[in-house]
Amino acid sequence: MEMLAQWWQEFNGSRDWVIQVFVVVFVSLLANYIARKFYDRLERKFAQTRNLWDDALLWAIRKPSRAFILVVGARVVAEIMAPLMDESYNALVAPLFVVLVVVVVLWFLIRMISKAEELLKTPGYTQEPLDETTVTAMAKLLRLAVIITGGLVIAQSMGISISGVLAFGGIGGIAVGFAAKDLLANFFGGLMVYLDRPFSVGDWVRSPDREIEGTVEHIGWRLTIIRTFDKRPLYVPNATFTSIALENPSRMSHRRIYETMGVRYDDVEQLPAIVAAVKSMLEQHPEIDHNQTLIVNFNKYGASSLDFFIYCMTHTTNWVKYHEVKQDVLFKIAEIVSQQRAEFAFPTQTLHLIEGEVQDSLADPEEPK
Repeated sequence: MEMLAQWWQEFNGSRDWVIQVFVVVFVSLLANYIARKFYDRLERKFAQTRNLWDDALLWAIRKPSRAFILVVGARVVAEIMAPLMDESYNALVAPLFVVLVVVVVLWFLIRMISKAEELLKTPGYTQEPLDETTVTAMAKLLRLAVIITGGLVIAQSMGISISGVLAFGGIGGIAVGFAAKDLLANFFGGLMVYLDRPFSVGDWVRSPDREIEGTVEHIGWRLTIIRTFDKRPLYVPNATFTSIALENPSRMSHRRIYETMGVRYDDVEQLPAIVAAVKSMLEQHPEIDHNQTLIVNFNKYGASSLDFFIYCMTHTTNWVKYHEVKQDVLFKIAEIVSQQRAEFAFPTQTLHLIEGEVQDSLADPEEPK
């Protein structure tokens, strides 16, 4: 700024202010053009590497720095034209310049935070994948802090007492707290979600307490958007998660196969061999985790079947692959039952008829005997 002031004083001796303004505007536009070309060259150079902070800084500074050049040019033009303008307008130039500079800095910081957030979620920019929910929460907090700080600086530059604003904010905060308790409850509920991380974006969640089940699409400060399995968006206030039980099937370590099957009473002699063969098959199955609980036992005498059950865990937690593994297990069990010359039971009833009694019961009561 001292160099600009010295340069302006040299031109101030000239009475032709139009030429001075033209020169300032031309130099500002030329500097803006040179900056754009310079950033284009840097972008081509940075494209050869995948450095997170280089890419974020270049993207964030490109437009704000060019805007800053124009703001400085406008400030110099205002100084040149100051003798021709009213004092009341000249008094606004310095505060307005400070406000514009603060806005440009805020613009740069917000762009930097947003780009860093985007790149941290992009595979290849970090050695280990970061939790998307944590990255989003930190980005929101940083943006909020930057905006509040920038607002206080702008208020101070415009002559507004920050201490008065803070005092008013303390008193007003109490009133707002009572008036918007639900909003604050949702805000702190969202904060707890960010801190405790019971689920992240992309997780499948369900609540046994409420009719909530689906995939988490977005976690906001007030609402969480869950896409149900019929593709309907479900908007859940964050305060709800502080008072309900929530399951996160996406974080399960295994999936369970628990099925009961029954064979006929006529096949009671083959049942021990069937149970042993099924257990052996599960112990050799590559998709079943043999370090987890594995049970195959005759369970009970059913109404029309001899029931045995299987209980085991799969390695995969993927919903589609799990059903493929379960299907394979069930087909293998059917094959074992067939090999043992047995059959699966289905609901049947045996009716014992006594001929004389049946004839009496079927006789028409109105027909004479």
